[in-house]
Amino acid sequence: MLNIDSIQKGLVIDHIAAGKGMKIFKYLKLDEADFTVALIKNVCSKKMGRKDIIKIENEIDIDLDVLGFIDHNITINVIEGDKIVDKLNLELPEQVSHVVKCNNPRCITSIEQEIAHTFRLVDKEKKVYRCIYCDQAYDPNKQDI
Repeated sequence: MLNIDSIQKGLVIDHIAAGKGMKIFKYLKLDEADFTVALIKNVCSKKMGRKDIIKIENEIDIDLDVLGFIDHNITINVIEGDKIVDKLNLELPEQVSHVVKCNNPRCITSIEQEIAHTFRLVDKEKKVYRCIYCDQAYDPNKQDI
């Protein structure tokens, strides 16, 4: 049995869809961390079947919109003194910038490098985002974070 110790102060990013933990780990640059971090993949879950979990023993700033964009089912537990003091449930953000790039070669963002790649949520049920400049749909199967 694998045993990952509890943390005294920090964050536990839980209910990550199995396989998405590494994306979040890399996006948060946790591979460069000089504090204790654990990425646990494919954990058995009654609710989800399988899930990933990230434990961070440190206070860090994270963009909740980006995490909600990656996987809106994530929960974040804030830990102090080895106890959960707050639990955050994420939602799909209405808009995200600087997360993914527009793949349309005719989009202004491919010509003007300083313009932020920004996508807005147009269909919450289908989780469809479109570029605010050219209306190109973001395709998670063709584009990576």
